[in-house]
Parts: sequence; C-alpha cells; structure tokens
Amino acid sequence: MQDSTAEKMLVFQRAIGGWPKAVGNEKVDYKHPLSAADRTRTLADKGRNDATIDNNATSREINYLAQAYQKTNNPAYREGAEAGIRFLLKMQYANGGFPQYYPDFSNYRHQITYNDNAMVRVLELLRNVARQKAPFVGLAADLPAQAQTAVEKGTDCILKTQYLRKGVLTAWCAQYDEKTLQPAKARAFELASLSGDESVEIVRFLMGIDNPSPEVKKAIESAVAWFEKVKISGYTVKEIAAPQEKSGRDRVMVPEAGATIWARFYELDTDRPIYVGRDSQVHYQLSEIENERRAGYLYLGTWPEKLLSKDYPAWQKRVSTGGRG
Repeated sequence: MQDSTAEKMLVFQRAIGGWPKAVGNEKVDYKHPLSAADRTRTLADKGRNDATIDNNATSREINYLAQAYQKTNNPAYREGAEAGIRFLLKMQYANGGFPQYYPDFSNYRHQITYNDNAMVRVLELLRNVARQKAPFVGLAADLPAQAQTAVEKGTDCILKTQYLRKGVLTAWCAQYDEKTLQPAKARAFELASLSGDESVEIVRFLMGIDNPSPEVKKAIESAVAWFEKVKISGYTVKEIAAPQEKSGRDRVMVPEAGATIWARFYELDTDRPIYVGRDSQVHYQLSEIENERRAGYLYLGTWPEKLLSKDYPAWQKRVSTGGRG
C-alpha cells in the first residue's frame, strides 16, 4: 500500500536523512501536488545540505512516516523514518545539544537551538523511539538504545544550559554557543536573552522524565519560580487596526484586570522584558520598535500559563506520590 503524503516525503528526504523546511523561498508543503517534473527536480536535489529541525522539519516527516508504516506495512516508510532518526542521532553534538541545521553550519545554524522548540521536539521524538512508543514500534533493533543515549545527553545539555545568575537557576535562552554553552544571538532581533516562550516546552520535556533526579526536579522548580517572578500582571496584548501603517495593523500592550502575560525575551542579568527590532537595539517598551516587528513577531504572550496552572501542579502530585515524572 501507498500513502500519497508519505511518498512525497520520501521524495523530499535528503541523502543525509533529514528534510528541508523550504526549497528556495517556497515552504515544503505536502498538500501541494507534486508533478512528474517536480518529482524529478526534487530527487535531483537529494544531495543538498539544507536538512533542518527548524519549523518542525524532519520531526514531522519521521513521525508521519512511522505512522504510515504502521498503517500500510510499506517497508519504504519504515526505512525513511529510520534514516531520519539516524540523521538526528548524527547531528547531535557530543555535549548533547542539537544545531538548527546539519551539515550547514553557516550564520547561526550551528548554535544549539531551543528556538521554536526545535531541540525539545527532537528529544521528545527520540524519547518515544527509546520507549518504543507508537508509532515507533518495529523499527531497527539498534535504534531504541541509541535514542535513549541521545535523550540522556540532551537532558544533560538542558541542565547545563539553564542560566545561572548569582547562584540562582532561572530559565533558558533560545540559542547557545555549542562550544561554551553560553547564551548566543541569532537573528538581529533575537539577542542573547532568557526566553518566556521556549523555556516552557523545555520544562514540559523535563517533567516527562521518569523518576526524575534531584537535578531535574531543581531545574523544573527553579524555572517555575522564574516564570512566577517575571510575569507581567494586569496587562494583555491586543491586535488593532492601523491603517497608517504598511502592515495595516499593530500590536499594543494594554491594561486588563486579572490578565497575565510574559515577554518573549528577558534581559539576562536584570529580568527586564526587552523588545528588539531589526537594528538590534534594546528597548524596554513594545511601542518603541518598528511596526513591522511589532505586528510580525510575538514579543508578548501567555506561553507559561497552562504550565503553571495545570501541568506543574499535576507533576508535583505525581512526583510526591512516587509516580513517574
């Protein structure tokens, strides 16, 4: 049996095992028809070095192919998923971190990348492989143990990169230097800073660890304390019409009783919310950066809300009663 989406994924899979998120300026979209000419042209690109874990690339294909294999028993889909998993294992640094791209290390692509949950998404997938959790059953016998080792290394990297300030653990930056494990800058508007967004999924990943160590528990509890410390109470963000702007819209921070939001970026040594435009200059008010960034990028949000209100209390209860993390 064949699955049309899985067939397209195999066409786009690079020789190294991973997948691109885009070809040129066009995003990879498996809902888009693939003509014979497109197929031939894409297969000719197999040797390109644009495989990435950004924007869910590679993870989504591995997950889908593994599911398609379970439904169809088509060995090509199992082999595609296995090649993708081996790509993830190969791209991992010895210190446990994952770059955004492999083997293309240009610009900031070589940095350990938590941004947009790239590394955590990979670790979640590998943890499912290690646990042989559906749909990752019936794969090559050597993969679960290798995946488990990768998850352990990745967890160690997470613990080592949690930002320590004056002896107090806080949260995580979106990118880190892969050699020094220090917070790093990526795009012009993404300075080295603590993340009120990516740190959430990192904590959720840690809470999924069975029988968490004291170090893991401390990391979780410290991050939760940091989220509570830096929350912005009594404000929300609203999108409004702005006909005078090229975008036609704007985002503004306004008072609202009972509301709570968090900044995407916090200054490393002060915990002050920062807003940075394409000129890389730090501002402390959302209104001070250009409209293109205000309207086109989320600088404020409610990312930790469910983590604090539901996930963390549930984790505390499981751990206190001797259950798994």
